[in-house]
Amino acid sequence: MTDQKISGSCCGGSCGSGTATDVQGIGVTTVYKISGMTCGHCESAVSQEISALQGVTGVTAVAQTGEVTVTSTTELDQEAVRAAVDEAGYELVGKA
Repeated sequence: MTDQKISGSCCGGSCGSGTATDVQGIGVTTVYKISGMTCGHCESAVSQEISALQGVTGVTAVAQTGEVTVTSTTELDQEAVRAAVDEAGYELVGKA
């Protein structure tokens, strides 16, 4: 594991847990790249905001890779995902 500190993080990377919030569902699975996640709190914040989007059935966020896997009943609008990630305090880079 490399020690990276990314500006704009909730905690500067000092509490990295390496854990994911994992809720499995069925449907369309999309992986997004998120900038700024460094710890379990970051994973939770991003997961909570994306989970609130209509049609989302599961979210797995992994700070170590900066990836969030989202399962939804239909394809999500990328701008809606971007807004949710922004609300959590991070930046959507795009689809992984």
